[in-house]
Parts: sequence; C-alpha cells; structure tokens
Amino acid sequence: MVEHRVVASEVVGSSPIVHPIFFIPERNYMFPNDNLNREKLESIQSQRLKELVRRVYHLVPFYKEKMDKMGIKPTDINHISQIKYLPFTTKQDLRDNYPFGLLTCSMDNIIRIHSSSGTTGKPTVVAYTKEDMGIWREVMGRVLKMADVGPGDIVHNVYGYGLFTGGLGFHDGAEEVGAAVVPSSGGFTKRQLLLMKDFGATIITGTPSFVLHLAEAAKDEGYDIQKDFRLRAGFFGAEPASAGLKKTIADVWGIGYHEVYGLSEIIGPGVSAGCREGRLHVFEDHFYPEIINTDTGEVLPEGEEGEIVFTTLTKQALPILRYRTKDISSLNYLPCKCGRTIVSMESVKGRADDMLIVNGVNVFPSQVEHVLTKVEGLTPNYVIVVEKKGALDKLEVWVEVDERTFEGGIGALEVLKQKLESEMLNDLYINAKIKLVEPKTLERSMGKAKRILDKREMEGK
Repeated sequence: MVEHRVVASEVVGSSPIVHPIFFIPERNYMFPNDNLNREKLESIQSQRLKELVRRVYHLVPFYKEKMDKMGIKPTDINHISQIKYLPFTTKQDLRDNYPFGLLTCSMDNIIRIHSSSGTTGKPTVVAYTKEDMGIWREVMGRVLKMADVGPGDIVHNVYGYGLFTGGLGFHDGAEEVGAAVVPSSGGFTKRQLLLMKDFGATIITGTPSFVLHLAEAAKDEGYDIQKDFRLRAGFFGAEPASAGLKKTIADVWGIGYHEVYGLSEIIGPGVSAGCREGRLHVFEDHFYPEIINTDTGEVLPEGEEGEIVFTTLTKQALPILRYRTKDISSLNYLPCKCGRTIVSMESVKGRADDMLIVNGVNVFPSQVEHVLTKVEGLTPNYVIVVEKKGALDKLEVWVEVDERTFEGGIGALEVLKQKLESEMLNDLYINAKIKLVEPKTLERSMGKAKRILDKREMEGK
C-alpha cells in the first residue's frame, strides 16, 4: 500500500490525477523481527550462532586458540543456550590484535573502517563489509522507527562525524527510513540553532549533554523553544543520563526522549533503543545479550544487575563472541506494551571501570546525577571531584545553580548546599561536600560530557 499525498496534480473533471513521482511509501512502525515469539526468535539465534562459531573458529586464530584451550569444537554448539560455554572477548583482545587481526575476511571485502579514539592505549579498530553496512542500516532504521521516523521528517544530526560511529550511524539510519538528514555534526552552537529553526527539523540526534547545551543557548539567543522549533522527538546516547536529566531534556524541548545504546565494537549505535514506553529494546536477532557477574563471569538470571555482554550473531568482517562491555545493566524478557517482544535492557547504570569507590562505598556518576536532578534550583551540569585527605577519600560535587537561585543570595545558597549534602548521605550513604557554582561556570562538552575528576589517580602517578 502507498499513501497518496497530492503535491502536484492535474484535474480531469472533478478528480485529481496524482503523479507517481509524488507517491510516498506507507510507514512501517515496526520491523518484522521486533515482535517474533520467543521460540521462533531462539531458532533464528541458534542457527546464526552455529554459523558464527564455525566462522570464527576456522578463520580467526585468536578464537581457535581460545576454544581449543577450553576443549570446545564448533560442533559442540547447537543452541543459543550453549553460548555460555564460549570464551569472552575484551577490549584488550581487540587492542592486542590491532589493527586487523580479528577479521574473518580479506581487506578486499572491507568497505568501511571506524576506530575508537585510543586515549587509553591503542585504538580499537572495527571494519565492515557491504553486508555489515546493510545490517547497521537495518538496525538504525529500527531505532528511528521507535518514533515512527520516515518520509517528511528532517533529522538534525549533531553526533560527530568521522572515525566515531555516532554521526554516520544515524545518518545512514535516517536515509534508510526515507527521512531527510542534516549532517550538522557537533560544535557551532549558533549555527545549529539557525539550521534547526530554518530547516524545520522534526528529529534531533546527539548526546544528552550537548542537546541540553543547545537548549540553554537557544534561550540566551532569544528563541522561543516551543514556537520557533518543530522538534517532536530526539534520540540520545553515547553517555549515561539519569531519569531526571532525560525528563529535563524532554520538557525543555517539548519532545519524546528515545535512548539509544551502542558500542563501536559491536556495530556502533543501534544495539538497542528506547520505545515510546521507555523500554530499551535490544535487537537480539543480531546482538545476543547476557548479564554476567563482572568478577566471576557467571551468567546471572533475568532481572539481576551485572555486566552486559554481547555476541554479534550476523556480522561478517569482525564477528565477536561474548564481548564484555563493562556496562552495568539488567535484562527484562516480558513483552512490551509497544508490541515488541524482543528483550529490553535497563538503562546503563554506569561502567564497571567508571565506578568510584569512596571510603569503601561504590558510587556511579549516574547515582549522583539522580540525586541532583531531584532538587530544584540546580542545572544538570556538574563535576564529581575525588581526592585523598590523609588516609580517607574526599568527594566533592561541583554543581551549577540556576539564575533565580543564584540571585537569591548567600542564605538561600547555604540552605540548598545543606539540603544536597543531606540527600547525598541519605540516598548514597556518602559524605559529599557540595560546591555551588554560578550559572554557566562549568565547561560544556561538544561530545560526551566529562563528569569525573579523580585526583587520586593523579596523586598516585
């Protein structure tokens, strides 16, 4: 079926003749594999896992050596439930095999290469065949269909373009569903706002921190956000965001907030995405998820919190077995009200390697953010500073107040400071010193927000 939109026509009698050039395909709100029954889905996963294991065993020496040491042969794996017997893969494994040691095909078949920044060592390199690019476009189309994006929508893409997978991933996804895409990339705040207004953007994609920064700048520039912009939905990822921050962004722009989760090592953005019910659905026909105990590697039952692990069931150039993400989450297999039956994951609470241990208490930045967003008079901009004071750790949170609170005087600021310190103690069981700073004092990020300054690491060097 097609939807007939009369853009130009000739009239014969009383009936318009619609020229085919103006036909717009009917939108499909959901892709077929989004609502398969569990038995059918597991059959697909099992077949794809068997093919994957044979492929990596025979074509990647790294995996053959690991499996041989564990006494596992490809013929031992016949069902998705047996995935727990396969070896894990880590980011260090990718670095040790830099740049192309884990590929299953020759460079003649590679049409795209991305990599991480390499700020903590050698970059992790990911490569794509034509088939891989088709998978990426498909899952990104499924992401955008969470808000029924399609022909007629204008997607303003402020993710960075280049070796980072975010910008090009969303770009290809927007084209896949027939939307127009504005490849704006990051930075140039005033120009972003001008283009969003003049081009009539209906969808925005970017990091939560930068899109919130755009809202602050729009107010400073004199825009009426609700009247001057046509945005109806946004897709946000690349950094954790608390429920309070998500609500702030949704409210200030007047849009639906859709969370997107992904990793370059797995595909890029498009591993999972938030539906209208707020559940973060994993495209598990391509990326099989597990939750493990980060210390023991034991697979945990549904609903338990732990480190999320992914296996790429369909990738050709760089298939990966049981990739340890270090991200903390949990899984929920109950069907969703949106109609999708694919599993959902909880929003990432934090990273196992980003977790702060302050005087024996585990603290994630997202937990601090959750406390801050419950208190009125603050902006969502903050930095967590940790340092040593004698034998003890000292935690300080620098947080911006809003204009009205700042103008309330020293007395009001002191009351707010005490309230925040009390909330931190009650909610997180930590003694944190709060430092209230003037509006727009803290540095804004054009990409991922930097929330932690751990001076203990600097002092130890």
